[in-house]
Amino acid sequence: MSKADDLFVAMCDDILNNGTTTKGQKVRPHWPDGATAYTIKRFGVCNRYDLREEFPAITLRRTALKSAMDEILWIYQRKSSNIADLNSHIWDEWADEQGSIGRAYGYQVGKKSTYADGEYDQMDRVLTDLRNEPFSRRIITNLYCIEDLHLMRLYPCAYSCTYNVTDDERPDGRLTLNMVLNQRSQDVLTANNWNVSQYAILLMMVAQCCNMVAGELVHMIADAHIYDRHVPIVEELIARPRYDAPRVTLNPEVRDFYAFTPDDLVVEDYQCGPQVKNIPVAI
Repeated sequence: MSKADDLFVAMCDDILNNGTTTKGQKVRPHWPDGATAYTIKRFGVCNRYDLREEFPAITLRRTALKSAMDEILWIYQRKSSNIADLNSHIWDEWADEQGSIGRAYGYQVGKKSTYADGEYDQMDRVLTDLRNEPFSRRIITNLYCIEDLHLMRLYPCAYSCTYNVTDDERPDGRLTLNMVLNQRSQDVLTANNWNVSQYAILLMMVAQCCNMVAGELVHMIADAHIYDRHVPIVEELIARPRYDAPRVTLNPEVRDFYAFTPDDLVVEDYQCGPQVKNIPVAI
């Protein structure tokens, strides 16, 4: 059975049974009909996924893995903050008249800084350091730029990646690349496995480009919440049968991070429950 399912179910059970409510408090999110969107929440959730064991896609329902990869490429490869460069419509609610989400996500990745050895944006610095100083403890991307927050249509939710390399003394000599993903806030029903899967794919891409093996993804969520109107949906979802995790790999011929496309993601044997339709989204 998928270990991602086990972690997802345990997290949802914990939130529903031990969480605190925001009902009656002053909160920003609301439903499309104007009603306030309250949550049940848990503070400081940590889930660990080992990509050497299996890919962390849940099987309770299908996660659109190629679309998840497309969004991660939009942010870290295309370094875009315009929805015209994205193949899905998940950001449409937050874009302005020009299709921009402001100085958020890809804009921050693409900002360049000057170092002793030249000028780099955040992603290029990560790739350079992993190839030249893999045991550095300073290999980080951070999208939460304080001075630009007022120019973002939505503050970044998953905002920081810390890359860390270990030497597991593999027979092939390759090092293991791990990642800590920090997230300030997460709508568990709509976004949890989407975020887990896309950052697992990002870790796989970066590892392959640096001739490493993708290892652990550690996901830290400050505010993991289930919206009030999502509770019965979550209860039904976590009671479903679970299946083995799908086999997810990348085209081994691609070694340039900027050459990956969603077509390079190979998904095999993805058995899962029916899709949940018409999930209300708080805005």
